Amino acid sequence: MARNVSKHPTELELGVLQVLWEAGPLTGGQIRDALAARRKLTYQSVMTILGIMENKNYVRRKKNAGRFEYRARVTQQTTSRRMLQDLVDRLFGGSATAAMINLLESSDLSEDELNQLRHEVERNRGEN
Repeated sequence: MARNVSKHPTELELGVLQVLWEAGPLTGGQIRDALAARRKLTYQSVMTILGIMENKNYVRRKKNAGRFEYRARVTQQTTSRRMLQDLVDRLFGGSATAAMINLLESSDLSEDELNQLRHEVERNRGEN
């Protein structure tokens, strides 16, 4: 039976995207090198995942000086919003409030972090 295709990047795809978001256009070898600290991959494995990601429209490639360079086609903001919304929908029945309360109760936030959250709540309240 065929495996369901995820509507979000896999862990490895997300790692590749994070490298591209941070460093910009890179060759397959440069991507492999950037991932090496977290995960040992062969060049062929990286090229295979880049091909899959190109088919999913996560990355695009362009020839530059005889080598292909890859860049992200999806933004970090859009990807994180979609993944977070999916998590909120599946785990918290679509309730952002329940998700945020759970995060607050399960996190050890500093006073600075709590002040940042208060600021964002007040800013959001002013926009509505």
